[in-house]
Amino acid sequence: MILETAAANLLSAPVLAFVLGLVAVAVRSDLRLPEALTTSISIYLLLAIGVKGGVALRAATFAEVIGPVLLALALGIVIPIVAYGALRVMSRLGPLDRGSVAAHYGSTSLVTFTAALVFLETSGIAYPGYAPTLLTVLEIPGIVVGILLASRAAKGPVKWAGALHEVLAGKSIVLLAGGLVLGFAIGDAGYAGVQGFFDEPFRGVLALFLLGLGIEAGQRLGSLREAGPGLLVFAALFPFVIGGAVVALSVALGMGQGGAVVLAILCASASYIAAPAALRFAFPEANLAIPLAASIGVTFPINLVLGIPYLTWLAGVLVG
Repeated sequence: MILETAAANLLSAPVLAFVLGLVAVAVRSDLRLPEALTTSISIYLLLAIGVKGGVALRAATFAEVIGPVLLALALGIVIPIVAYGALRVMSRLGPLDRGSVAAHYGSTSLVTFTAALVFLETSGIAYPGYAPTLLTVLEIPGIVVGILLASRAAKGPVKWAGALHEVLAGKSIVLLAGGLVLGFAIGDAGYAGVQGFFDEPFRGVLALFLLGLGIEAGQRLGSLREAGPGLLVFAALFPFVIGGAVVALSVALGMGQGGAVVLAILCASASYIAAPAALRFAFPEANLAIPLAASIGVTFPINLVLGIPYLTWLAGVLVG
């Protein structure tokens, strides 16, 4: 079943839209998505995930949620430290750039998470209603730890106020957290009135967003050359090493196949929205083209095509 879904996923509208974006850059097309449209799409996706997660969260108990949330917090601290150490060995990046990349890889990717949920639904695998809560929780600690690691090489004091405000008050956290509260408040009865808006168009909107990401990924790939091959290897292996370890840990703690896949893909993805915004405040001198090229140009497509099916398969094997 997983192999069949993985094969179908390669020919799905979202994946092919991403490929179309890469092709558009390769042939030097003038195809671009207006910034206002991209912003509107991201708002829709964030709110839809938050609201649906809030509705599902009503059925979960505190005991079910607290363990995975605490595990997510711990992983959000550990993963950027591991990434920083690995980059010190594997790449020629300096401490500031290593910290910047670690912050991106310690945070999460909304679209990778969304693609994973679609894959699980298509595979008929249930995932816990608290999944968007884990996305919200993991968005913050990785960025903070990455900034701390990079601060030793910063020119001048770190602008913590602006960076933390960008993380905590940015649209990602506000929409996800707000959507969770909204969905929890309205429940199934209230959600029935807006279900047609949040359910039916969801995959089409996701495909449009991935078209824009494909274009951005194609434009940023050139930045990997200046960082050296070590960063490329790191970005390619990250989903399998970190994701596989988190799947094993999650299954051992009884989170089940769907829960293990959700947490693993969150940990195996890399941010390209919240982290760049926070780092731009903290370190104006940082070269954000390097982490963005790695996260969007390498890790994201690998997760989209191979990472999600692999982690789903691995979780199924370990669950038995």
